[in-house]
Amino acid sequence: MPELPEVELVVRELKKDVPGQTIQSVDISDVVTESKARGREAIIKGRAVDDFIESMRGRTISALERKSKYIYFTLDDGEQLLVNHLGMTGAWFVVDSVESITEEKYRKHAHAIFHLEDGRQLIYSDIRRFGELRLLQEESDYPPLLKLAPEPFDERAEQYFIEQAASDRWKEKPIKTVIMDGTVVSGCGNIYATEALFRRRIHPNRTTSRISEAEQRALFREIVTILQESIDRGGSTISDYQRGNGETGEMQHFHQMYKKKTCPVCLRPTRSMSINNRTSTYCPSCQK
Repeated sequence: MPELPEVELVVRELKKDVPGQTIQSVDISDVVTESKARGREAIIKGRAVDDFIESMRGRTISALERKSKYIYFTLDDGEQLLVNHLGMTGAWFVVDSVESITEEKYRKHAHAIFHLEDGRQLIYSDIRRFGELRLLQEESDYPPLLKLAPEPFDERAEQYFIEQAASDRWKEKPIKTVIMDGTVVSGCGNIYATEALFRRRIHPNRTTSRISEAEQRALFREIVTILQESIDRGGSTISDYQRGNGETGEMQHFHQMYKKKTCPVCLRPTRSMSINNRTSTYCPSCQK
């Protein structure tokens, strides 16, 4: 699943072409339309397909920004907000047509096509259809957005993390669970949580109460460092992630623990365990 760095890079690519463009019309794939007809909320969330299409027609994309792992498309200077989560396999393209998308797997799964005034198409593809598009009047129309933690690069984010970690809700939870929750740390998923915990030599299943405040602060700063490193290196391309220009990232070549079979420090075999339904790889010798 794309995490903060990957989403940030997608937004940066889209910003080159999309702001200021007016949406002339929208096409939604038969797969999504038929799923919605059967009562399944496939990609288009909270609205009927026809309503979504009609509501988007004629809207101007005023601005784009990232919040945690979400992409915000501000429409008509704030009159409406289109919020996108990439899910596991979502990807955006600005191209002349679907046929211009290089990889077949994205061409086959183009589920939302926004026809722009300059003749190009803004296309949302999603192979597994776990992503979402929500058209809102304002952010508060989807309350989970209001519960997201501060951006990790904000100066208040570290203290917010410390306070959350000490709360009754989180203090007896595994630290891996805590730092992967978007209401505690924005944008940190399995990849970067695994890497940060290894760098700080913290076992992913250690409860938060057994980690000193100094260790917690060092861990948070490590997360921020890794997130920035990944942005600088184009993100982690593990399976389906690519930036809007079709380029893949390089951060995966710098992973030390995520999906590794051998610890790069002690050279002993790594182990894996399930924490919060996610596979956590760790070194039983180096991480305590």
